[in-house]
Amino acid sequence: MGLNVWNGIAAAGLAVVMSASAAQADTLQSGLEQDRAAILAMAGEYDVTFDFREHLPIEAAYELHEAEVTPAREVVYVIADERDFISLQHLLLVGPPDAPIVIKHWRQDWAYEPARVMRYQGFNTWDFADLSTDQSTGAWSQTVYQVDDSPRYAGLARWTHGVNASTWEPEVSWRPLPRRDGTTRDDYDVIEAVNRHTITAWGWTHEQDNTKLVLRDGEQRALVREHGINTYRRTELAGVEAAEQYWAQTGDYWALIRAAWDSVFEAAGEFTVDDDADGTRVYTPLLSAGQDVVDGAANTQEAYRAAAAVMAAQVRVNGAAPQLPGLTDS
Repeated sequence: MGLNVWNGIAAAGLAVVMSASAAQADTLQSGLEQDRAAILAMAGEYDVTFDFREHLPIEAAYELHEAEVTPAREVVYVIADERDFISLQHLLLVGPPDAPIVIKHWRQDWAYEPARVMRYQGFNTWDFADLSTDQSTGAWSQTVYQVDDSPRYAGLARWTHGVNASTWEPEVSWRPLPRRDGTTRDDYDVIEAVNRHTITAWGWTHEQDNTKLVLRDGEQRALVREHGINTYRRTELAGVEAAEQYWAQTGDYWALIRAAWDSVFEAAGEFTVDDDADGTRVYTPLLSAGQDVVDGAANTQEAYRAAAAVMAAQVRVNGAAPQLPGLTDS
C-alpha cells in the first residue's frame, strides 16, 4: 500500500481520536478503537527533528555535552494491523530529495493487553516481566526495535484521549545507549527513561526524559539528565518512491529477520546481544545483507542465512546459541 494511502488512513484515524467535544474531554475513556486510531495516525511521511539536550549534571565534575539537533525525512509504514497488534516500520530518506538513499530505521510494535513486557537489564541483556490482569487490562505495550530488528526497550501504559491530543506515557524503564552515544562515549551504561508519545492534528512527538546511569564497579549512580524530543510533522516528501521500492525489495528479508528474533524472544527467559570479537555490532552485517538483496548480490534466502549465522554467533538465549528458523536449510 502506498504512503499516500497510509497518510489518508492516518488522517482519518486522527479525526476519530480528536472527535470528542470540549465538554466530553474530561470524561472521555480510552476505548480500543480510539487507541488504535492514535497508533495508526503515526504512519505517513514526515519532516522530523531529533533534539537531545543534556541539562542537569548530577556528578559534580561532569561537563554537559553539546545539544544534538538533527533534521531528517522519515516514512512510517504500517507492516501489521490486527485488532490487538500494530507494527510500524520507520525508514529514513537521506541525501538529495529527488534521489534519496533509504536507510532502515527503528520499528515500534504495539500490543493490546499483553501477557508480558520486555525489560532491559543493562550490559546487552534483556528478559521479560509477566503482567497481571490488573496491569494489562486496557493497556498497550510498545516495544521498540533497532535498525536490525534487535530489541531496545519496551513500556506499558493506557492511552488517554483529549480534544487536541492523545497521549501514551509508561512508567520509567531502562534502555541501551542510543547510537549517538554508543559510538562516541563510554562513560555511562544505561538510560533510565520516561517515554511519552503525543498525537496531534499536525503530526506527533516522542518525548524522552533521560537519566544516564553508571552501573559499573558494583554501584549504580546517575551521571546527567537529558531531555529529548523527536518531532514528526506530517508532510508530502519528495523521493518517497525510493522508500516504497526499498521495502518492496527487502520486505520479505526483514520478515525473516523478525521471525528469527521472535524465536529468540519466545525461547528466552534471558537473552544477550553482543559485539563479535572484532567489535562488530549485529546491525552492520544484518543491514549489509539486506542491501545485498537490493543490489542483486544475494536473494532473500541467501541474505537471511548470512544474517542468521551472525545472529547465532552473537546472540545467547539462556546462555546458549539460539536455534533460528531456516538457518540450516539448503
